[in-house]
Amino acid sequence: MAKKPVYDNESIKSLKGAERVRRRPGVIFGSDGLDGCEHAMFEILSNAIDEARQGFGNRVLVTRHADDSIEIEDFGRGVPVDWNPRENRYNWELVYCELYAGGKYDNAEDANYAFSLGLNGLGACATQYASEYMDVTVRRDGFRYDLHFEHGELVGEMKKAPADRRQTGTHYHFRPDLAVFTDIRIPDEFYRDTLRRQAVVNAGLTFVYRNQTGEKTYETTEFFYENGIADYVTELVGTEALTPVQVWNTQRRGRDRADKPEYTVKLEAAFCFSRAQSFQQYYHNSSWLEYGGAPASAVKSAFLSAIDAYCRNNAKYAKNEAKITAQDIFDCLCIVTSGFSTYTSYENQTKKAITNRFIQEAMTDFLRERLEVYFIENRADADKIAEQVLVNKRSREQAESTRQSLKKKLAGTIDISNRVEKFVDCRTRDTSRRELYIVEGDSALGSCKMGRDAEFQAIMPVRGKILNCLKAEYGRIFKNDIITDLLRVLGCGVEGAKHTKDLPPFDLNALNWAKVIICTDADVDGFHIRTMIIAMLYRLTPTLINEGYVYIAESPLFEINTKNATYFAYNEQEKTQILQKLGNTKYTLNRSKGLGENEPDMMWRTTMNPATRRLIRVMPEEAAHTAEILELLIGDNLAGRRDYIAENGALYLELADIS
Repeated sequence: MAKKPVYDNESIKSLKGAERVRRRPGVIFGSDGLDGCEHAMFEILSNAIDEARQGFGNRVLVTRHADDSIEIEDFGRGVPVDWNPRENRYNWELVYCELYAGGKYDNAEDANYAFSLGLNGLGACATQYASEYMDVTVRRDGFRYDLHFEHGELVGEMKKAPADRRQTGTHYHFRPDLAVFTDIRIPDEFYRDTLRRQAVVNAGLTFVYRNQTGEKTYETTEFFYENGIADYVTELVGTEALTPVQVWNTQRRGRDRADKPEYTVKLEAAFCFSRAQSFQQYYHNSSWLEYGGAPASAVKSAFLSAIDAYCRNNAKYAKNEAKITAQDIFDCLCIVTSGFSTYTSYENQTKKAITNRFIQEAMTDFLRERLEVYFIENRADADKIAEQVLVNKRSREQAESTRQSLKKKLAGTIDISNRVEKFVDCRTRDTSRRELYIVEGDSALGSCKMGRDAEFQAIMPVRGKILNCLKAEYGRIFKNDIITDLLRVLGCGVEGAKHTKDLPPFDLNALNWAKVIICTDADVDGFHIRTMIIAMLYRLTPTLINEGYVYIAESPLFEINTKNATYFAYNEQEKTQILQKLGNTKYTLNRSKGLGENEPDMMWRTTMNPATRRLIRVMPEEAAHTAEILELLIGDNLAGRRDYIAENGALYLELADIS
């Protein structure tokens, strides 16, 4: 009988020092994967940007080395690292070895960092903790200071000597630690996109990017926008603008709540309309707000209100016509906004959205007021905008009407989740995002259901080995509940056969999914079930394979656990590589369990997370060969199958459970 775990007073413990970040990097960086590593780099970059935006230096140098190490240098005042009599400690300890310590908490208008990207006193320390090594060189007050950290700890002592140049600033060279992040290979495109965005929202600041392409060769690129977001919108739209680029800015003061202090916000927006393209990008204190938050809500509210009012007041709507939606506007709106505030409420440390109520209200009022004036003073532009938005609206409505009519014709009005037993649907109706996981049995249904993203991932369990559709007659196939249920869920009908009342002729436009993913155990039974499902799809819906909609989800064969990390190997070669990389590190090696025995978190990480899973697309050019092999192995050619097994069977003995 297994020993029950003890949970008593000695079970509670706190992490100390670097372990607070190294063991739980996702808390600070949002993830222990590549996106978390990218955010760690941005934490150091943001400190350089804050310094330059305060007027100290006009360049930031960033170098991507071939060994995945990173250099970032600014030419500001240099981080204070010497003795701090008030704290009775060296400042390097506070900045690089103490979470929630820094010089940006006092962010009043007259403080060092009135409009700062970094506020929490976490970034430099957390990145240092999460690095294999970090070298810091500071030049200030006539001195040069050098620090060398390894795995979160200072090695030796801080070196202090007379400065070797007059120019001040801070230089970092660090390598994110593979013991902390699962991947540290930050791609070249991420650096370029990030530095371009920072040049856009920091007008007049030059970002120099050096990418190592050879042993001693570097490709250098500069990013610079003299007029910031105005130049950027003009560049993106080019000659395809429907209206001229407008650039508006303002400064407001207010508070998020009556009992909260007042703060200042600077707002800038550059936009135009276009028939050919659309984009909406939001920035705050230089950080790209991937999820928007307050600015995105403000743009939606202001533009919808102003354009709807113009359409109503100028008889643009037809009689009894429904009003426009925000999406109708966004389909032709090209806008970039940039805000700076002395107080900012980010959704979390990754700074991908802000939640300030006052910023949203101030920005909504500002944009609505300016749009009303713009429409009055530029009637021709206003008419073009209204007409294009109405074209978008009417096209959307017509397309939706056609889609609904076709859907009703093909599948009736009853939702498939009510017609198919144990099918678990996802929330989104956007077929360009929806994914169907065909899983092995009810046990896999449970773990996949809890491990998935319910927004766009649906689950369809199949019970045991399904009918061999390459051998069976259509009449027998369509009497099989497993097959007909799966076809109903797919929604696209059947090819090459007389359809039944519930299974209409094939129509790819009626397919309910962007991806159809076969997910079975990594054993002989799982391979057999996978083969039968592919055979069914090839016989009844071959276009799904030909058009690249069908995928196989790889499941890991081995789980390798160390004290600080878990690794998954999908084959023997990967297992060997991981064990070699671990060296003398203690580990436990387990053969991966069936899908139904996996924890939901493991299912998400290894099989369902688009960022970390492995999908094999069943390619169109392989369809003919697949049919040939399937016919040989599970068709009626007994003599051919016997000859094939005699010739090739020894190659597959390792898959058989022979003891």
